[in-house]
Amino acid sequence: MAVPIIAMTTTLVAVYAPIGFMGGLVGSLFTEFAFTLAGAVVISGIVALTLSPMLSGMVLKPHGNPGKFEGLVERSFNGLSNGYKRALTSLMETKSVVIFFAFVVLGSIYFMAMMSQNELAPTEDQGILFYQGLGPQTSTLDYLQEHGDEIQSRMSSLPGYEEDFMIIGFTGPNAVFGGFKMAPWSEREISQFEAQPQLDAELSKVTGLQTAVFPRPSLPGSGGGLPFQFVITTGNSYEQLNQVADELLGEAMGSGNFMFLQKSINFDRPITRIKVDRDRVADLGLSMQDVGQALSSMLGGGYINRFNMEGRSYQVIPQVDQKFRLDSQALNDYYIRSDTGTLVPLGSVVSFSNDVEPSSRTQFNQQNSLTLQGVVMPGVAAGTAMDYMEKTAEEVFPQGFSFDYTGQSRQLATQGSALVVTFFLSLLVIYLVLAAQFESWRDPLIILVSVPMSVAGAMSFIVLGFASMNIYTQVG
Repeated sequence: MAVPIIAMTTTLVAVYAPIGFMGGLVGSLFTEFAFTLAGAVVISGIVALTLSPMLSGMVLKPHGNPGKFEGLVERSFNGLSNGYKRALTSLMETKSVVIFFAFVVLGSIYFMAMMSQNELAPTEDQGILFYQGLGPQTSTLDYLQEHGDEIQSRMSSLPGYEEDFMIIGFTGPNAVFGGFKMAPWSEREISQFEAQPQLDAELSKVTGLQTAVFPRPSLPGSGGGLPFQFVITTGNSYEQLNQVADELLGEAMGSGNFMFLQKSINFDRPITRIKVDRDRVADLGLSMQDVGQALSSMLGGGYINRFNMEGRSYQVIPQVDQKFRLDSQALNDYYIRSDTGTLVPLGSVVSFSNDVEPSSRTQFNQQNSLTLQGVVMPGVAAGTAMDYMEKTAEEVFPQGFSFDYTGQSRQLATQGSALVVTFFLSLLVIYLVLAAQFESWRDPLIILVSVPMSVAGAMSFIVLGFASMNIYTQVG
């Protein structure tokens, strides 16, 4: 009996131990799980080889006629054994049907895997929803504060609300980020999944901000930003990158896979260039240094030094009051003294030209990049949205464009199938152990056929929508 116990122990260790040596997110989550189970199996094998025979010799004693209960149990097991023997005998008479059924089940695994919803981890009701609102590129703190207050007032009237928070400028100078915290489960009648569309509909009424609502990630270390982040990279200009992104964005929003999707870069950032009339400056007895210092002092908002007052230190930042710097016409009210002592309005030597530029210039893998980020539609798995974006990108992208992922989407792309390789390596080890046990290369194959067939049984529930293909179901 020692050989089967050793083989079984080695087989189970070969299944669990490799998970503990995996890197990335999967390794971080399941290291303790893998080594705990592997260690428990080893200890169980040692007990089965040493203590169990000794305990059996002490507990089991010879006795006379069996009792009624023992006889009932014996007859039940004999009946079960005989029934299994008859079923197996009848099946062996129709081997072709059994083989055909096995191939059908094994072949269905591929199609069920293609039809299953794929995501990194299932979304959980954690009692909190995050929101992000983007304003125009020219948004000021006052503008964001005003519309942020409107968001908070609207949230307080929703069912399940307990408290909220808001941070201005956390994810960008024109952005508002916050959270909608719900009451404990026992104190509310609405779930997080039911509250999300209600909150999204309420925040969409805030016309001054483009808002998105999304749940807190189920797994840590997913990076910042919205849940779905698709990165477009190219060596071409940002103008071409923006055109391709607009086309892909239109296709994606028309697919019905996304509740909200936006570009990380927009060509809507106003830029004002100051032009100084050098000849006019010289004619008036001024220098370029005089003009530059005047503009810097009145509009630059630069830091000079600190001063102490009532035990506190404050920065000295020279700048004219906001009402005197609202538009370019205000320069006519700024005067600098020339060499002759006359006061010259800055508006007479300075002019402006307006233009627009990308809101930011980002790079990914040393290439110009733009990220399409957003929230997938409820009921749509992240893997489904990613598959659609990849297929559409292949149709839309011209030569010289490629794509990648970041944030939670990158974790799904890199870690979502990590356990598949571990699964097949475990099968190989199990096959070698069984081959040594049975001294045959054929018998282990017959035994291992049952493993993929059991996977087909689990996949059927995933296809029916009771679960999704994620790292938890893969480990199971």
